Amino acid sequence: MWSFSLFPDEEEIKGVSHPESLLSMNLAAIQEHTQFWRDPALSNLELLRATYITHAFAPHIHEGYAIGVIESGAEQFKYRRSLHVAPRGSIVLINPGEMHTGEAASEQGWTYRMLYPDVSLLQRAASEVAGKQQDVPFFPAPVVDDPMLAAQLLRLHATLENSPSALERDSRFLWVLAQLISRHADSHASLRPLREQQTWVAQVRAYLEDHYAENVSLEQLASFVNVSPFHLLRVFRDVVGLPPHNYLTQVRVSRARHLLQASLRPAEVALAVGFTDQSHLTKHFKALVGVTPARYAQGHGR
Repeated sequence: MWSFSLFPDEEEIKGVSHPESLLSMNLAAIQEHTQFWRDPALSNLELLRATYITHAFAPHIHEGYAIGVIESGAEQFKYRRSLHVAPRGSIVLINPGEMHTGEAASEQGWTYRMLYPDVSLLQRAASEVAGKQQDVPFFPAPVVDDPMLAAQLLRLHATLENSPSALERDSRFLWVLAQLISRHADSHASLRPLREQQTWVAQVRAYLEDHYAENVSLEQLASFVNVSPFHLLRVFRDVVGLPPHNYLTQVRVSRARHLLQASLRPAEVALAVGFTDQSHLTKHFKALVGVTPARYAQGHGR
């Protein structure tokens, strides 16, 4: 992961006739910030978090999709022979191979989070939603007003940036893509009707309870019970009431309680149950139990 600031290039400076304008341009550019990284576990998914003020994208295309949310300000871009404006809170959906631009729609610029998934990832999600092989989905509207889904996309982006849990990352990624396709692709594939799958859901729960200290992936769970990742995610949520990664967190906290009762130190407990460190344990432990691990241990005579 790396970040850098964007400054005016020579062509921009040539068009500036007054020093004051040049100074203003430089100050605006200094406020610009980008962070770009790839996720090898998701077919080298590219992600961007950026603030742009004076920067303008030249016409360009992406081999895959460009999907993101405007966090502040507004962006405008030319796409399919029309000019579109994406205000704060809106979702931007650019199909593969489509020429488009990008620039600020106001002096304040814009801040957004973007994902650039490969075509195969969207096709897979569309097939999971429909329960059969599907064509590559097409999004007819490049700017979408869907606050609930926008919030989910922002949370997904933050999860992919910060969460060490493969299960949480896989689950959120597939779930959000499926919702995006179901709600805004041109062919609204209906989700498969849920059936009672108590047997394999119980097997998945048992697997997570036995492997709670491991960085389990959604693919692992799906292969274990021989169902598709999206079907597992749908049915597990319906039967258990929460997605697999949240269930795994609950299991880890439960195990942590027993280890704290056995007089292990919180830092040792965190690693033993699969959390990255003590602060990670403390965050989830307090959210579920209501007190910190240290306070909980003190309550058990330590």
